[in-house]
Order: sequence, then C-alpha cells, then structure tokens
Amino acid sequence: MIRVGYARVSSVGQSLAVQVDKLTAAGCDPIFQEKASGTRQERPVLQECLRYLRPGETLVVTRLDRLARSLAHLSALDTQLKARAITLQVLDQAIDTTTPHGKMLFGMLAVFAEFENDLRRERQMDGIRKAQARGVYIGGRPTLTPAQVLALRDQRAAGVLIKDLMSQYGLSKASVYRYLDGTPPQAPADTPTARVHRNGVAAMVD
Repeated sequence: MIRVGYARVSSVGQSLAVQVDKLTAAGCDPIFQEKASGTRQERPVLQECLRYLRPGETLVVTRLDRLARSLAHLSALDTQLKARAITLQVLDQAIDTTTPHGKMLFGMLAVFAEFENDLRRERQMDGIRKAQARGVYIGGRPTLTPAQVLALRDQRAAGVLIKDLMSQYGLSKASVYRYLDGTPPQAPADTPTARVHRNGVAAMVD
C-alpha cells in the first residue's frame, strides 16, 4: 500500500523534523511539508498533496489538527477522500479508516470536536452577556448624530429613565452617560455627508 505523508507547522520558525520522522517510520514516501497557520485557508502544499494521491493510496498525518483547520474543513476533506477511494491514517490518534474501528473512532472525534465548538460558542456568548450587563458594549460602538444627541439630552432632562434611553438608542449605560456628559455636539450642517473610498483610502466629503 502506498502511503503519502503530509506534515505541517504553523510558523517558519518551527521544525517539521518530529512529524517527518514519524511519517518516515510509518513508510510514507513522498512526504509533503508545509509551514502555514492552522486557520489559514490557502495551503498550496496540502492541495499539491491531494492532487498527487491516487485511488487505493493512503494519506498519513501525525495528528488531525495538522491536516484540517476546522471541523467543516475536516468533514470536506473526509468526503473528498472517500469519493476518490483514498484512506486516511492519523498516527498519534490511532485512526485508520481502512478498518471499521478506525472509521468509528474518526466519527467519534468529529462528534467531540463539534461538541467542543458548541461549548466554546456558548462560553463566548455567556461572556458577552455578562459584559453587557456591566455596561461594556461588545462590537462596534453605536454612534448618534448630533441631532440624536440633543434629543437624548432633552429626553433625559425631561426625566426619561437611563434604561429607556439605552433601549431606544441601542446604547450601553456607559455610552448613554458619555453622551450626556460629553461636549456639545456639532451642528448637523458641519457633519460630513458621505464617505468615499479610493484604493483603500477613506475620505470625508462635505
């Protein structure tokens, strides 16, 4: 059986030697070597490796994270390899899709990876909600026009509650107070009316 190896590290300063030694010991020839970030979409050496592979051959990596940048990417690669009758072997995680046990383990790892992604998203949303409850705005800060700032100040002077202003203008508590205590707004006539982009450079137009 022909085994084709693929090794990857995330930066130029890292060494591929450990992976190459393991792939060589597993009988891989040739071994494709790449230095690219784990999240980077462009991996020319991986694409070259996939083009090199033929039906009946085996793609060998030391770990799944050396091969795929995400669960979706891993799933797409798995579908591509199956369609071309190419098997996958992962040395450190004892995955070999030529065997029923290896296929089952590969499927379990994909499920666990998806579960971990879901937990990570949940923790991120939890953190965002807690930050917003403390008055920390997450994301781009909403901005009000000078006319809206004047209206907000008039409403507050008339007794409108801070929480109602937050809801009406989509602002955090800190942002509402910032507008209430800030410097007087410019007149609307002095506000730029358009933004023009040319070759990546932004310019304000009156």
